[in-house]
Amino acid sequence: MDVRSPLPWTRHLLFWSLALGGLAIDLWSKHYMFSQPDLLAHDVRWVWTGHAGFQLSLNEGALFGMGYGKVWIFAIAAIAAAIAIPVWLFILGAARDRSVTIALGCIFGGVVGNLYDRLGLPGLLWSDWDPARTGSVHAVRDFILVVRRWPPQGQFDVWPNFNIADALLVCGAIALFLLSWKRPATADQPEAAVTN
Repeated sequence: MDVRSPLPWTRHLLFWSLALGGLAIDLWSKHYMFSQPDLLAHDVRWVWTGHAGFQLSLNEGALFGMGYGKVWIFAIAAIAAAIAIPVWLFILGAARDRSVTIALGCIFGGVVGNLYDRLGLPGLLWSDWDPARTGSVHAVRDFILVVRRWPPQGQFDVWPNFNIADALLVCGAIALFLLSWKRPATADQPEAAVTN
């Protein structure tokens, strides 16, 4: 029989604050950037000339454009993740670890932010972006542009455009990877009680 202490309400607060806060920032930033006339004209707005700025793009794939055109597969995977993450945390007890709660809060916000776009909820039309295409856009709205040079005096090598949801997903995934290296409690060293 598992006699673990119940999860404190602060874990719910921590998770949902990160998840919903990240989601709100992601959706607001996409809405704001995709309403800027200069960016809608396919211009680049440099913040650091030649290195970092803003440029709009629509991504029908996943991170780095992988799986291009498989929007519905990614949408279904995102729905599954949006269900699985709270179950893993709050029913299966992963929220006992504060760091895991933080990482999964970031991932959840990123998953739902990009799912919103994949479902076509922003109401964009392809004809506004590509006259050869019709119908509503079911693609992730990206706008952060980072350009790097390799070698330093070489040609531009453009990193794929991304958004806040992508940053949340990547940071959360890296955190989970690093947390997986933590040494688990042994049988003679029981798990510490959950604290706020």
